[in-house]
Amino acid sequence: MDGFGLVKKQQIIQNLFVNYERWQKRLLDASIVIALGVLAAKVTAAVMTDSSAIYSDAAESVVHVLAVAFAAWALRFARKPADRTHHFGHDKVSYVSSGFEGALIGAAAIWVIYQAVKQFIYGVEIHHLGLGVAITLGVALVQATLAGCLLRLARFDGSPLLRANALHLLTDVWTSVAALISLALYHFTQWPWWDPVIAIIAAANILYVGLRLVRKSLSGLLDEADVAVEKTISELLDRETSAMGLSYHNLRCRHSGTLHWVEFHLIFDDAMTVKHAHELATQLEAAIADLYQPNIRVISHLEPKSSEHIKQLWEAP
Repeated sequence: MDGFGLVKKQQIIQNLFVNYERWQKRLLDASIVIALGVLAAKVTAAVMTDSSAIYSDAAESVVHVLAVAFAAWALRFARKPADRTHHFGHDKVSYVSSGFEGALIGAAAIWVIYQAVKQFIYGVEIHHLGLGVAITLGVALVQATLAGCLLRLARFDGSPLLRANALHLLTDVWTSVAALISLALYHFTQWPWWDPVIAIIAAANILYVGLRLVRKSLSGLLDEADVAVEKTISELLDRETSAMGLSYHNLRCRHSGTLHWVEFHLIFDDAMTVKHAHELATQLEAAIADLYQPNIRVISHLEPKSSEHIKQLWEAP
């Protein structure tokens, strides 16, 4: 590809990324408005029906409003560029937001279980079944649509923040579905204990999702390697360095929230000039960067072949 074509490609990628960031902000802003509307609708349905499952659903929505507000702030903070005190940028706050949301999901699940157990002890009485079902179903459809949009955007750069928000929405949807199932079973069987039983089953699923989010957030904060990304990059390096007559070692990959960070050591013949070695290294860095543009930063370290046997103390075995 000539210089003009490369510049044009980079401009297209950059424009796509800018539009993507705008959509992120718009969707999260819309999420806050929708979350408030959903909360109002669920509280109304809960008061009308006096259903434990719907009350639990409403409680989970209170948690979701707090989580979305935190996620919207975290998204803006994560997009701040690197500065004098944060040389690698601010996007790791995405993992903080994801972990916070996971913890809130877990807390909501425990609250649902508590309410269901209370209902077992004090009894169950459900009113205004039809209107409660209609409100809950409408809310679930709106949330499922928004969750699908957020998941599609999250796949673009693997954003843990957007993924956590989408999964939280989906747990809210599953809570609503559980409430609908319990009300339907009550309608057909007149057995009131369906309400707390279904609520507990839904809560167990919600708790599992919350714990997974917390675990994934901790992995990101601790720079756990992405095996799939590392495999893709190592295959490219094997192919390209073999064609150039070079070798490499100490490949390391991590994901900081929105960016992939890649580091590796390139081994050159001692007689090769620094200029030529730098040109080859730049070609390799560009080839790797093309895999995940524009969300990647690649750093290579040049070594002479005579020093290849010298291992760094921090080098992975």
